[in-house]
Amino acid sequence: MPEAMPSIISDGDARAMSLEVRGPRVPCLSGEPVESVRELYRNEHARTGVWECTPGRFDSARNGDTEVMHFVAGDATITSADGTAHEISTGTTIVAPDGWSGVWDIRETVRKVYVIWNNP
Repeated sequence: MPEAMPSIISDGDARAMSLEVRGPRVPCLSGEPVESVRELYRNEHARTGVWECTPGRFDSARNGDTEVMHFVAGDATITSADGTAHEISTGTTIVAPDGWSGVWDIRETVRKVYVIWNNP
């Protein structure tokens, strides 16, 4: 009997799907940002899903993995450690490579579809 082929994973509109509240983003630099997520897929090499965060300011870093983010809602600035500011709004796509660090400053709740993979 042939092996079953993988199925496409779908959960509808990323802008409207329900997410699970993770809780406050800690540590944070200002405000009271709260994270929510819906993980759609995970294996030993990668994970993908939808993430949302309410307004606030916090540090972030990629250590051992790389992330592609496509924003479907919100208004924010992500400033890399080198001082480069990246304006985030609906439709923005960015890649945060392994070793990246910076600060998120969310003015209006952001929601993104993400793919994160581990680097060897």
